[in-house]
Amino acid sequence: MNRTEATTPIPRAPTFGVSATWRTVRSYIFWSYDRGTFHYDVMVTLILLFVFFTPYWINYKDKPIEHNPHPTGVSVLPDTRGGFLYQIEGQAISGKRDGEIRDQLLAIIEPIAGGGVTITRYEGVRDSKGRVLSYKVWVQR
Repeated sequence: MNRTEATTPIPRAPTFGVSATWRTVRSYIFWSYDRGTFHYDVMVTLILLFVFFTPYWINYKDKPIEHNPHPTGVSVLPDTRGGFLYQIEGQAISGKRDGEIRDQLLAIIEPIAGGGVTITRYEGVRDSKGRVLSYKVWVQR
């Protein structure tokens, strides 16, 4: 028996452009656009918006560490031997003995110079009445 069947095409499901959307998302993720194209400019704009505006909403905790140096006037000059010469106001030092003076000088210098410094020598600069105006302190790392 010879039967002829009518072939009716099966209707396709409606397309919503999902594959094109996923292709675009994938190309954004893999950064596959050339410079100067519309999509490249969109990606760069989104990155810039993220960089400049997210700190307003997200706390990244990236503040610098606050160092509170001594409130006295300190001048730092390079030494000819490779160290540093610190000049510190005489009013900042209240010690009378050598050990007390060294400890107070080091407490003023360390927040500025960082840890691991040693005082090689120091001398007081005096006025005509013998009062100490400032201290010159030579420091090595």
